[in-house]
Amino acid sequence: MIAAPPLWTAIDVAGAVGAPVAGEWTATGVSIDSRSLRPGDLFVALRGPNFDGHAFIADAVAKGAVAAVVDRVPDGMSCDVPLIEVGDTLVALTALGRASVERATARIAAITGSVGKTGTKEALRHCLERQAPTVANIGNLNNHIGVPLSLARMPADATYGVFEIGMNSPGEIGALSRLVRPNVAVITTVAAVHVAAFDSIHDVAEEKSAIFEGIRPDGVAILNRENAFFPYLNDVARSHGVRTVIGFGAHPEADARLVDCTVEPTSTAVSAIIDGSAICYRIGLSGRHHALNSLAVLAAAKAIGADIGAAAVALGDLTACIGRGRRHIVPVAGGAVTVIDDSYNASPVSMRAALSTLNATQPGAGGRRIAALGDMLELGSDSARLHVALAESLTENEVDLVFAAGTEMAHLYGSLPQAMKGGYAKDSSALVDDLVSSLAGGDVIIVKGSHGSRMDIVVDALTALASPGARIANGR
Repeated sequence: MIAAPPLWTAIDVAGAVGAPVAGEWTATGVSIDSRSLRPGDLFVALRGPNFDGHAFIADAVAKGAVAAVVDRVPDGMSCDVPLIEVGDTLVALTALGRASVERATARIAAITGSVGKTGTKEALRHCLERQAPTVANIGNLNNHIGVPLSLARMPADATYGVFEIGMNSPGEIGALSRLVRPNVAVITTVAAVHVAAFDSIHDVAEEKSAIFEGIRPDGVAILNRENAFFPYLNDVARSHGVRTVIGFGAHPEADARLVDCTVEPTSTAVSAIIDGSAICYRIGLSGRHHALNSLAVLAAAKAIGADIGAAAVALGDLTACIGRGRRHIVPVAGGAVTVIDDSYNASPVSMRAALSTLNATQPGAGGRRIAALGDMLELGSDSARLHVALAESLTENEVDLVFAAGTEMAHLYGSLPQAMKGGYAKDSSALVDDLVSSLAGGDVIIVKGSHGSRMDIVVDALTALASPGARIANGR
């Protein structure tokens, strides 16, 4: 086994967090979870509302932690590794992330947006890491804990860094942007997502625009040219000293402009003009929304110094993440069903994009297009109307049958024609049996809902049908 390269020394960490040097050691990683810690990691004992990492220091040591950052030593604990004592472990983790950025030579892209930020981050990471050493957030570690943790894991000699920045309430994005200090800042779009924490969608746009607070003097902004807030975001970027603003989308004035795209069941062919040059490429994901976001990816790749042609080629073998469009084939009576797992999150914008993807997927002989939908959360007082409004998109995309779960989805389900109603339940787990028993060979089903609606339970039940010895669905 090849040993992991050194990441932090005892002296480095002490200097970063403002603590005395404790022992002599070198860490090859940083962890805040003893369950996933790897030998050689530095363990940071964070406190949370439901846990205290100090209770797991012994577990971390047993798994191979070389040292631990703590704000107290648990009573009666004798430790075989150095303890770096600080006033607040989250402040220390943030300081470690800041020190990582300060010593790094990497060019960094930061990505935010109401929808599409994780997919865009993963696509850009995918393209860049094929050209040079690249680091990015794992999954959606995009908050006040995940971003500094991801930064602390960035090797000093990385060429590129790609960091997703999320938010649930005002003030989060600016602080994280000042920590990341990006060379390139991408806003995928501004839409009615997480509006429950804001007074208006303009306030959401204002929060997203805070990504420019940390941008470097030579920074580049990449914005959705089709979004209604483009003029506002452009002005804010300019006010922070950004000289280069790149608009992407199908808008005729977009610098990275979609000319045409052909959506196929498992991929999308794209024709575009980027900075005046024509380019054609294929994305390994199905959907016009992926074609649009790929323009932001290629624009960011060029702005960060990568080869845009090689990046476009890399998009061809891009695969969907778990819960974000990954496909499964599962057996049922009379054949098989295609399951599109888009269960990780949902908003009105992403719901419509998902239903468009379902429409582009041709069912097998005798099969139907089926949507299993969970609540879209954090939509505030307009939630009921936004759920009901999905009925039009269901019809436009030729969805045959709808299964719905949750109190908010009840508004949509009650508005549907009887022929489209497949079943309703108060939560995702209660929906499973009726849904599974209704499936038949040739069906295509997309599963989507906000993370809190737990539509992943439905996906797990469907994919379990492919397990040896699983019960085969009875079908119609």
